[in-house]
Amino acid sequence: MKRLIGTLCTALFCSAATAAEPDTTALYEHQLPRLHADTMLDMRQFAGQPMLVVNTASHCGFTGQFEGLEALHQQYKDKGLKVVGFPSNDFNQEAKSEEEAARVCFQNFGVTFDMAAPIGVKGDSAHPIFKEITRQSGKQPRWNFYKFVINKDGRVTEVFSSITGPESKRLKSAIEQVL
Repeated sequence: MKRLIGTLCTALFCSAATAAEPDTTALYEHQLPRLHADTMLDMRQFAGQPMLVVNTASHCGFTGQFEGLEALHQQYKDKGLKVVGFPSNDFNQEAKSEEEAARVCFQNFGVTFDMAAPIGVKGDSAHPIFKEITRQSGKQPRWNFYKFVINKDGRVTEVFSSITGPESKRLKSAIEQVL
């Protein structure tokens, strides 16, 4: 009887642990168009790398955070951090065209980190990458410039709202923990 109970408990524990494991295919098995480019952003290149994933918008009160995100990219890229931006119009503040969004990112703020073409980041229309981020963290973006720190194993370790800027000591500490 003890053996049966132990087996059942182990099976239940293992099932729960398996359910909590990240679905790395949901994060990495995608190719998305790059922002206003003829090339694709292959997410498989980020497997095994720590990431900072940010949903962005071109016409938002937080758009100035691009400058700080670029500074984070420059500060941590040689340590392996990959910063990836995902423009979205889920909050009705994205540029009307990819050309305009690219101008804001690349020309106005000098962004050199990877930027995808606009995708959905919340609700039923969320791209599978953001569905997995939401599943793991229990949090979906409530506004533009939510920041998700993801470790080398593809697990979301920290979530920061829009009001936490890229210069935040808490954000930098979370990034350093996954490097």
